[in-house]
Amino acid sequence: MDTTGTLDEALQRLHTSGPERLGRLTNHAPMAVEALAARGQAAAVHRWLDVYASRLEEFPDGVEPVTDADWREALGDPRRAADWIGHFGRELAERPWREVLALWWPRLLPGMYGGSTHPVIRVGHAVRTLLAGDVTEPRLTELAHGLGYWAARHHPVTGLVPVPGAESAEAALDAVEPVAERTGGFPARLGGVRSLPVWATGVTDPADARHRLAELVRAATHRYATHGHGQETMLVHAATAPNAVLRTLPALPRALWVPSLRAAWTASAAVTAMYAPDAPVAYVPPGRVTPEEVVERALAHGDEHVIKLTDTALDIGDERALAAALRAVELSEPLR
Repeated sequence: MDTTGTLDEALQRLHTSGPERLGRLTNHAPMAVEALAARGQAAAVHRWLDVYASRLEEFPDGVEPVTDADWREALGDPRRAADWIGHFGRELAERPWREVLALWWPRLLPGMYGGSTHPVIRVGHAVRTLLAGDVTEPRLTELAHGLGYWAARHHPVTGLVPVPGAESAEAALDAVEPVAERTGGFPARLGGVRSLPVWATGVTDPADARHRLAELVRAATHRYATHGHGQETMLVHAATAPNAVLRTLPALPRALWVPSLRAAWTASAAVTAMYAPDAPVAYVPPGRVTPEEVVERALAHGDEHVIKLTDTALDIGDERALAAALRAVELSEPLR
């Protein structure tokens, strides 16, 4: 992890910005700078932010404070993003961050599909910094922003019909049927997801849940190498959303690990259904390339989703995961 203070400086710089822009697009900068710092690129963080800065909007105005008495009414209201962030800022100032996370994780988990899964991804990046380094004010504030964004964009998915799946995560993702209408944005496509294959439903042991979640992250990352052209940006989330959950597990009570696996599978499978290509392409091995070289290529490209998928690919570290990261570089528009 970054020990130079650069990450904290970058987060402080970003906390004057809102979690979204144009009323619906996510501010990816906090996630991307955390990934760069975690992968040895702290020296490039502020240069990257200088390029991304034109996409930032000012922090939104609040409506009214969220309280313990009325939080359910404010859940899922994007107009209340500032109110929710303020609420979690106060919570984290009064109680240990793990305690706040353990209280709110099961409340927020059913709605991890709002905001195109970006809120839970932002939380996963924030938790990684807290687990791996000093618990500083900017890192706690970043957790407040992530949890607040999640609460404001909370959107459950219900009524899905289970259909036959497979034993392995790879085969279960292969069994996902594309939605009937693959047009429109994330909310419209999510509304078209009616059924998903069964996978890992018999898991009851927390350790097994963590193992299966890691399997899912690996399978979804590998799959991007051959299916990412279905939608080069959105299919990244089939891997990064479950990886955010996986990264958060060590900070959570073990009793929450099994439901976390189930929510992560629903997210990954739903994104797979929403953006599936008509057919895969042949797998192309990455050749002789090191993880460090892949990170450098992602940084040179600059796209925030490329950086985040590369970060997840390095958690896996095998050849096919590196190929997936390079495929994202190939498919995506560079940051300008």
